[in-house]
Amino acid sequence: MSALSVRQVRFRFLLLHGLRWLPSGLTIPVMILLMQERGLSLSQIGLVSVAQGVVVLALELPTGGLADVLGRRPVLVTAWLLGLISLLVFAVADSFALFFLVWALQGVFRALDSGPLESWYVDATLAADPEAAYEPGLGYAGTVAGLAISAGALLSGGLIALGPIGPVSALTVPVLVAAVLQAVAIGALVMLLREVRPARGGGALRASIVEAPRMIGQAVGLLRRSRVLLALVAVELFWGFGMVTFESLLPVRLSEVVGDADRAAALLGPASSAAWLASAAGAALTPLLMRWPGAAPGAALLRIAQGVTVVGMGFLAGPVGVLVAYLACYTVHGASNPLHVGLLHRQVDGPYRTSVISLNSLMGQPGFALGAVLLTALADFSSVGTAMLVGAVVLAVAAPLYLPAWLAGRRTAAEAGAAATTGPTPAAPDPTAEMPGSPADVRSSTGDGAPVAGSAG
Repeated sequence: MSALSVRQVRFRFLLLHGLRWLPSGLTIPVMILLMQERGLSLSQIGLVSVAQGVVVLALELPTGGLADVLGRRPVLVTAWLLGLISLLVFAVADSFALFFLVWALQGVFRALDSGPLESWYVDATLAADPEAAYEPGLGYAGTVAGLAISAGALLSGGLIALGPIGPVSALTVPVLVAAVLQAVAIGALVMLLREVRPARGGGALRASIVEAPRMIGQAVGLLRRSRVLLALVAVELFWGFGMVTFESLLPVRLSEVVGDADRAAALLGPASSAAWLASAAGAALTPLLMRWPGAAPGAALLRIAQGVTVVGMGFLAGPVGVLVAYLACYTVHGASNPLHVGLLHRQVDGPYRTSVISLNSLMGQPGFALGAVLLTALADFSSVGTAMLVGAVVLAVAAPLYLPAWLAGRRTAAEAGAAATTGPTPAAPDPTAEMPGSPADVRSSTGDGAPVAGSAG
């Protein structure tokens, strides 16, 4: 990995990140409609989609541990191959069982895909330059993902407008094009992602599978040892709960203010594409936010700002007001994620990086499920606006959870300033430094993690 420069690592990461999300942009607009075209009812569609959530919930941590032990490259190649297979099955599926298989394969793909590319980027960047700031690259990744999904959605719409091609229906064409692009992405991944793998060969694979549970346990142990890391992972629980407002309740709210479901759906199509562009623009603000107000305070302020945008979606009058708030919400959403993920990466080194990212991602699953149950029930019992208000409060309540990271950053900055003034003090030998599995891979056993650049304000 060290043979690559920081610039080369970032370029490869962003290119692979864009190729990963472009096929998703093509399929997002047609997935539900294609299943309906093939004969599934809405209730059946809901049931088959459960397969993905269940599989992700079961495999998120084991696959993260596997990537940390076996290596990021083989896990990513396997993930993207499964993504290709799921697209090919999706293109021909015509029954409940086959669509259930598609969503289950998508679940395995997402579980394997969650974290390794990002972890490779951070490790490769630090290998090239231990002092390099990788948060801007994470922000650019959000921009690239937003642009790729938006471009894919627009391309999908154009392909559908062209109509059927021979026996292939108009809704199936984007899925086949997505499969071709997925194959291209796999080729690029094989060529561009270099890593020094911790293990190789069949014996290494078996040993890695055996070792993965211990790696997961070590990653969970980091949460117990680090107050900063525990607070950051807890943010995802609130975040997942609040996401229900702008992912599930917004269409209902828009239908209310427009007064017609079909017209609302017509407005939501281009609005969704614009929202991803807004998310990309928000992610592009990461370098600016890193300089001021800093990662931790910036992430906290954005949690509050996103709550405000959700209140706007719930209570502003007319479709224009609702959609403006929706775009603002996605702008904040895009800006928040790189700061949050950057803070996570600053709290862990070495072999547990992907496992910790998987833990963070896993917390969003029960949060979203709980929000989907409670907020939709509240919308039925009271109103969509009330449900959105509750979701907005939950989003904003997560802001204080960034306080430990901010305090740790200020403390580390002060210690660094004192060391620069007085000179280095010889450190006593660490008896655990050579012990495998020691807590040296967490920044501090008391939770006083090293700050993200600029997090001290």
